[in-house]
Amino acid sequence: MVLFQSKVVFRLCINLISIVFILSGCKKENKETLPFYNTSEFTAEWIDSKNTRFDKIHQIDTFTLTNQLGQTITRDSLEGHIYVANFFFSICPSVCPKMMRNLLKLQKDFAKNPDIKLVSYSVMPWVDSVARLKKYGQENHINPVQWHLLTGGKDEIYNLARKSYFAEKDFDIQKNKNEFLHTETMTLIDKKLRIRGVYNATQIVDIERVAEDIKLLMREQ
Repeated sequence: MVLFQSKVVFRLCINLISIVFILSGCKKENKETLPFYNTSEFTAEWIDSKNTRFDKIHQIDTFTLTNQLGQTITRDSLEGHIYVANFFFSICPSVCPKMMRNLLKLQKDFAKNPDIKLVSYSVMPWVDSVARLKKYGQENHINPVQWHLLTGGKDEIYNLARKSYFAEKDFDIQKNKNEFLHTETMTLIDKKLRIRGVYNATQIVDIERVAEDIKLLMREQ
């Protein structure tokens, strides 16, 4: 009887150890790698490189826009960089100033890393000319080498926002393409132009979170 009980206890211990290893492995994967986001529902998906879906992960679409220095910025300009993207307009009186102040913290935190960029798309490009964006950048201490303020065609920017960055959830259901775009969302994009994080740019806790997630991506790639 004693021998039987010992075997039972031994087997229970082995099972418990196995469960602990499995759980710790799952926790490690979620903690040390970031998910991918493929739809506007922002469902987090961890997709292994061996998965047949890996090559079909959603990427930011092509674009050609102009920054505050009059330089042409394209999708190819950003490939190979980790960057945080958001949408703003220079005469926004409330939400945008808070977003931009928060993003200045990221600019400071990663000032010495040329692989990290910030990209802010104007949702009022008919107002935000290159000259206006240059002045706005100077007034807000934005480093144009690290942080692009982009302007260009409205349709191109709005399509990017809604179809590439998923800046407005349920856009097709709740809004039409002619409605003004105004969002507090910022997205973290990896070196291969895939969405790896979604945050609220007005919340300092999310600025801290995206900073930590950037460090994860730096180790991953």
